[in-house]
Amino acid sequence: MDDKTTGTKTKPLYKQIAEQIEQRISSGEFGPGSSLPSERSLAKELGVNRSTIVAAYDELQAAGIVERRQGSGTLVSQDIWGLARTRVPNWRHLTETGSFRPNLPLIRKIRRETQENELIDLASGELSPDLVPRDTLRQLISPDDFPAHLGYEHPQGNWSLRETLGRHMQEWRSIEAPATSIMITSGAQQALHLVVQCLLKPGDAVAIETPSYCHSLPLFHSAGLRTFSLPVERHGIDPNQLAELHRKHRIKMVFLNPNFQNPTGTLLSLARRKQLLAFSAENGIPIIEDDPYSLTAFSKEPIPTLKSLDKHGTVLYISSLTKIVASGLRIGWIVGPQTVIERLADAKQQFDFGHSIFPQWLADRFLASAEFARHVDRLRTQLALRHDQLFFSLQETFGEQVDMAGAQGGIHLWCRFAGTWSEQQLLTEAVKRGVVFVPGHLFGAAPGHVRFTFGRASLGQIPAAVERFAEAFTASG
Repeated sequence: MDDKTTGTKTKPLYKQIAEQIEQRISSGEFGPGSSLPSERSLAKELGVNRSTIVAAYDELQAAGIVERRQGSGTLVSQDIWGLARTRVPNWRHLTETGSFRPNLPLIRKIRRETQENELIDLASGELSPDLVPRDTLRQLISPDDFPAHLGYEHPQGNWSLRETLGRHMQEWRSIEAPATSIMITSGAQQALHLVVQCLLKPGDAVAIETPSYCHSLPLFHSAGLRTFSLPVERHGIDPNQLAELHRKHRIKMVFLNPNFQNPTGTLLSLARRKQLLAFSAENGIPIIEDDPYSLTAFSKEPIPTLKSLDKHGTVLYISSLTKIVASGLRIGWIVGPQTVIERLADAKQQFDFGHSIFPQWLADRFLASAEFARHVDRLRTQLALRHDQLFFSLQETFGEQVDMAGAQGGIHLWCRFAGTWSEQQLLTEAVKRGVVFVPGHLFGAAPGHVRFTFGRASLGQIPAAVERFAEAFTASG
C-alpha cells in the first residue's frame, strides 16, 4: 500500500488510511467479500501502530464498508453498495463535518469535570446557590396569578416583561428602551448567535477583545467570520487600535464586554467609551455591548453603559439575568432599532417559536418587585467579600509569584503566575486535588494566565480552593 498517509497534518492518520482503503475498494482492487490485510501486517507495512489500523478498520465498519468476523479477519462487505441491507450511518464522520464548530476539547473537559465530580468550582460563570434568591422566587410563584394560556409566546418576547425591562433599564442602567425595541432571548448567548447569524455574512471582519470570552466561542468561526483582536489594557481596549484595524480590514462590527470584562474584570474608562462611540458614529460601525455584570459593581455606584451614552444609535445592547439572578431562568434580552429587533425576532421564531412563558412570567414579577433591589444590594456585598477572600488568599499563598490587579465588580479574577508551567498539566493536577479553574489560553491570552471565578464557590470554600491550587501548581512545575 502506497504510504502517502504521513504527510498530511490536518487529518488524523487513521482517517487517511481508512480513506485510502475505501478508494481501493471503490476501484475494485478489493472486491465484495474479499479479505483486507490483517491489522498487524498492514501496521508493519505502513510503519504505524496497530491501534491506528484498528481505528481505520473501525471507521470503515461504521460506514458499512467492511465487516469484522471472528477467525476471518476484516472483509469487504458483500453488500458494499447497500442493495440488500441497511447500512449503518457513519455518525462519527457526520459529527465532524457539520458547519457548526464544537467547543474546544479543554472547555468540554472543564464542563464534564464540574458536572461529574465534587470539585470546588472556580471555573463556572454562575452564582452559588446561596446567592440565588430562591425563597423570593418561590414566593412569587403563585398558582392563582399564573397565566392560564400556555401557547406560543410572541417571538419578540412577552409584552409585560418587555415593558418591565424598559422601566428596569431606565432606572438601573440609564437606558431608554421602549418595549418595541426589546427582544427576549434564551440568555445572552442566544442573542449573540442571532446577531452573528442575521446581521453578518461569511468573510466579514469583526473585532473582539483579547483576552475575551469570545475567543472560546465557536459561533464566530462557524459563521465564517474573520476575527481581529483588540488587546485589553488596564483601562480597556484602545479605540485608536480599533481605528487602525478598520483601516486595514474594514471592520464590520465590534463585540465588547466593557463592564467588568470576562475574563480580566477590566472596566472600560469613560474617556475611552466616549472616543469609541465617536468612532462608531463616524464610521457607521455597530458595537455589540455584552453587559452581564454592570449591576454587580462593588462600590454600588452606577456604571455608565455604552448604550446609555449612545446618542447616535450605533450600539446593540445585550444583557441577562444569568449573572445576577439565576442562570437556570435563561432570560436574556437585546435592545436595538426596531428594524433589527424584528429581523432577530423572525429568526428566533424559526429557532424555537419564542421563549417559554413561565420563566418570562417569573422574571417579570421579580424585576417589578421591591425584592429585586434588596437582592442586588446583597449580591454586590457578597461578591465583594468573595473577591477579597480570593484575592488575599492568593496574595498570601503566592506572594510575588502572582500578578493580579483585582476587580471592582463582576465575578472574575484574572491572574498571571510566574515561571514556566503547562496549563494542561496544572488543570489536571488541580482536578486531582478537587478544584477547577479556566486556563488563560482559552480566552486568547499569552501563556501564564488563569481565570478564577468567585461567584460559584462559597465564601468558606475559597481558602481551601487556593490551597489545593497551590499544591497543583507545585506538582505541575
